[in-house]
Amino acid sequence: MTRTILDETHIHPAIRNKVADHQQVMVQEVIAAIRGNDVVVVGMGLNPFPKKACKTLDLINQPYKYLEYGNYFNTWRERNALKMWTGWPTFPMVFVRGVLVGGASDLKALIDSGEFKGILAQAA
Repeated sequence: MTRTILDETHIHPAIRNKVADHQQVMVQEVIAAIRGNDVVVVGMGLNPFPKKACKTLDLINQPYKYLEYGNYFNTWRERNALKMWTGWPTFPMVFVRGVLVGGASDLKALIDSGEFKGILAQAA
């Protein structure tokens, strides 16, 4: 299944830059982290699931980059840009070798199945 995204031809030319640039600071930070790290966990404060993802990685001694953006009480508009960019509705967002693999439970399932090691072993 292909994710539906409004085609640029259906966005009036006068607002295309506004749409393209909206809340992109976090998105660009995450993109840079993904380029520079095999594993990236994007989370938010007061949410226990990003901490679970980090703990899961710590247990297997897997280095990772952790980015935390706000909490339930602030920066939700900025974090919403990450959700729109990825299509993933919750935090954490876990990236392995540039691929969004899901959240904490999805990461654990990949590790438990052995697939995590396989993704890491693939050439960048």
